[in-house]
Amino acid sequence: MSFEAWTIFALFWVVFVTTPGPNAVNCISNGMSLPFAKALLGVLAILTQASAFLILSALGVTALIAASPTGFFAAKLIGAGFLIWLGVRGWMNATKPVPATERPARHIYLHALAIATINPKSVAGYLAAFSQFVQPGVPIWQQMTVIMPTALTITALSYTGFTLLGALMGRAAMGAVFNAWVRRVMATCFIIYGVLLGTSTTPAARG
Repeated sequence: MSFEAWTIFALFWVVFVTTPGPNAVNCISNGMSLPFAKALLGVLAILTQASAFLILSALGVTALIAASPTGFFAAKLIGAGFLIWLGVRGWMNATKPVPATERPARHIYLHALAIATINPKSVAGYLAAFSQFVQPGVPIWQQMTVIMPTALTITALSYTGFTLLGALMGRAAMGAVFNAWVRRVMATCFIIYGVLLGTSTTPAARG
């Protein structure tokens, strides 16, 4: 991959991972309600998902998923229901104090991994990256030695930033009323993302 192609890819990935979506909302929520070091487990989960999707994209698996209308339809309905459920639960619990008992690290990690995996933006983004930036005449794994470190570094910086933003918001949200409304806004975002996911078409159809 030439330096010019790498620069274009890096700029694309910055836009891709800094555009707010379910992952960003979850990172902000973790930052607000958890110690910062523990909230970073959510970022680790996103990096796990990103690594898996990059490898799957290189193998062409995500292209096969996107090309299967039935499989994509079933997956997006499950994902939509999950996000809507998170939103409804978050709205109902918005006025309740955050439990004193912290969530287990495993739960934080798996929760974030589930949100990252069912995000349709992921499939669309990885397919776009591999259709636009991978050079057909160059061995794919040779290109992956450049693509993966670049993508994972930018991803880590972006979602660590969202987590830090949540931590700062959590400190500012000292009043119970303000805290409840912030949590309701986050819950509403999950519901909106769930509805959008449920009504979305396959990435291939959008392209």
